[in-house]
Amino acid sequence: MTKAERRQPIPAEIWVLVAAAFLIALGFGIVAPILPQFAASFDVGVMAASAIVSVFAFVRLIFAPAGGALIGTFGERRIYLWGLSIVGLSSALSGLAPDYWTLLLFRGLGGIGSVMFTVSSMGLLVRLSPPAQRGHTASLYGSAFLLGNIFGPILGSALAGLGLRVPFFLYAGAVFASVLVVMVFLRRDTGGPDLAGHAQPKMTLGEAMALPYYRALLVTGFAHGWSNFGVRIALLPLMAASVPTIGAAAAGIALTLFAVGNAVTQQATGRLIDRMGRRPFLVIGLGLSALVTLPFGWFDTIGWFLALSTLAGAGAAFIAPASQALLADLIGSNRNGGQALSTFSMATDLGSITGTLLAGAIADLLGFGWAWAVTAFVLASAVVPWLLVKRPRAAR
Repeated sequence: MTKAERRQPIPAEIWVLVAAAFLIALGFGIVAPILPQFAASFDVGVMAASAIVSVFAFVRLIFAPAGGALIGTFGERRIYLWGLSIVGLSSALSGLAPDYWTLLLFRGLGGIGSVMFTVSSMGLLVRLSPPAQRGHTASLYGSAFLLGNIFGPILGSALAGLGLRVPFFLYAGAVFASVLVVMVFLRRDTGGPDLAGHAQPKMTLGEAMALPYYRALLVTGFAHGWSNFGVRIALLPLMAASVPTIGAAAAGIALTLFAVGNAVTQQATGRLIDRMGRRPFLVIGLGLSALVTLPFGWFDTIGWFLALSTLAGAGAAFIAPASQALLADLIGSNRNGGQALSTFSMATDLGSITGTLLAGAIADLLGFGWAWAVTAFVLASAVVPWLLVKRPRAAR
């Protein structure tokens, strides 16, 4: 890629997706901290309250293949809007839920919408990002989600006096605001003939699986989901609460520092990925993440707890934009990659669910140190496929 290509202005449509991502994450950040508490308010146990969180990921996992098929039939933009609308409706209905089982049903409905808009947004980024700036646009999109996740809990804490149901309506409002933004500013005919509703060549799942780089990406997605979407969210607060020298209050600070380290580092990694290639930064990200995860459960001082959380966020900042950029390279701007994208999403969700369950069981049997050590091993193992594949030819 030439310097001139890398210096092209980011398309306006990318900024629309970035703005929508921030609104979505801001709303989710408001509701996420109180969700288990709201479930527990229906007089259920800890396991049932936790299931409110895991049902979302489980429904995402089982619905992902259908989401990819819908994108192939109706196109990314339409499925993106439908998915967001379902998430907004799910949140509003959750705020009205009269009992635990109704809440569980409405949260599962949100998982369907979530996988629809997640996979379709990846497809839109593939289509609309200039090939020379795919890493940069992926980092912008990821940073928007991170900033929303940073400021959302702060806003949610400020509104704590309004009760447990109000945050769900605020989340719904933020999601529907993002729907309006996309409907107005992301025009149907933007980005090529495919967005105008014309037939578009598709990348089949079989074609994607035949590519060694795609198979390596699936392993990376699984490890990334295991560590950063599963174990870190589930085990970090429990570890903080159980170690007197750390304390439960430090959990929120650690998760915020993880997001801050991720957001700050992504400002540099996106451009470097475009300039120097995808594979080196995937190897660096997985290796750094494994290195700082290995001692996490053994160091029981708050200083190390917060420092390693920040460094873990920096490591994740190499993985996400490089994965997104490489997916775009393999699919290309003029093909529909719904099946390939949904399968990658499934790998990440499967890692999240598996990591949460297995690492939790290990923590119960052997302690938090071994749970984090196994997580580090999973991350380190994901490096191996990248050492065995040749450099792919980028698609346009």
